[in-house]
Amino acid sequence: MLNVFYDSYRILFLVYSEGAFLKQAMSDVFIEEKNRAHTTKICYGVLDRDIEFEYVFSKLCEKRPKQAVRIILKISMYSLKYLKTAPYAVVDTAVELIKKLGKGGMAGFVNAFLRKYLSKTVEEPTGETERLSIKYSYPIFAVERLLNDYGKETAEKIMNADSEMTTVRFNSDVNGEEYLQKKRWNYEKTPFENTFFVKGFKRDTDFDKGVYTFQSIGSAAICDMVEGGDSLLDACAAPGGKSVNLADKFASVTSFELHPHRVELIKEYAARMGKTNISAINKDSSVYDERYKETFDAVLCDVPCSGYGVVKDNPDIKLRRTEADVEEISATQLKILEACSGYVKKGGYLYYSTCSVFKSENERVCLEFLCKHGEFAECEVEPKMNFEKTKVGISFLPHLSFGAGFYFCKLKRV
Repeated sequence: MLNVFYDSYRILFLVYSEGAFLKQAMSDVFIEEKNRAHTTKICYGVLDRDIEFEYVFSKLCEKRPKQAVRIILKISMYSLKYLKTAPYAVVDTAVELIKKLGKGGMAGFVNAFLRKYLSKTVEEPTGETERLSIKYSYPIFAVERLLNDYGKETAEKIMNADSEMTTVRFNSDVNGEEYLQKKRWNYEKTPFENTFFVKGFKRDTDFDKGVYTFQSIGSAAICDMVEGGDSLLDACAAPGGKSVNLADKFASVTSFELHPHRVELIKEYAARMGKTNISAINKDSSVYDERYKETFDAVLCDVPCSGYGVVKDNPDIKLRRTEADVEEISATQLKILEACSGYVKKGGYLYYSTCSVFKSENERVCLEFLCKHGEFAECEVEPKMNFEKTKVGISFLPHLSFGAGFYFCKLKRV
């Protein structure tokens, strides 16, 4: 178990100390393949429960431990509480790891803290917002927004929703179900063509050959609700999953991306999946460009967002995003929607989507846009997953929609 704790420590150190994104850190650190699933579970779990563990430190420690010790203790607490690992094994491994890292002087503290954690019940906060924050390990500002947007019952369901399903989408020339049956994978059909939930699926060389790709269920749902046509602009396209999916519905796809290195990701994704009708361009979608005026049959604005609909898949979001970030993001979202609306042909469609559950990033952006742009009107859509109708557009909530939280609105230029 020492190697699992050590690999988890190295990954989490990059996240906590160097500001790395979890998925990038997991890619950069060598992990023992036989322990990959266990290590991944710990890293995601520790970040998901970070607020809870920091609260425990505030109650059981006179002084907050230093970073390296905190990481080891968080790995240990997650293993004890959520993985139900034998206490003696966790304590012994944590002590051994602190010594391996050259911090043997802290071994006694680590041992004593974990024994206290095992024997003592930590009292919950008395305030309701604070209690929910610790119970679900969500930042205070996020709890307040969810309570204001949905009320206590639904807010708790959103925060408590969990999803560990891997979604695999097969290329258009592959029969995904036959492939999975042949490989003896345990799978479940999704509502979307050639897309499956596959338990324990592991990437192999067929990924590099473009046989299949990984696409979140929310992303697949958005692509399913976009009508086909001649030309599409994917306005915030990296890493390219939606562009590649929609390349089968449109004769040509133009993919805008703000960051040059992420433009290369789109090109690589398209090449891997054999899609030759995608043009990736380095462009800021929040700034209008007259050259693209009324050029596209459809424009998809899957805008940058807080990501609070997919925190289980990206738990480091809860470390990074602040109240101020959400306000700034909402302003950028409206700029992108307004700029890109000018690229839609008369009679064409403008689609807006996020992977957030905050109404300030979703319906309120679309309502403000519609107040200024009478040339657009909302269209009804027929989703294949459970949803809630909002004032404009529709919301998919994690506890209703396979763990995915996202928003979608279809507008027509009339």
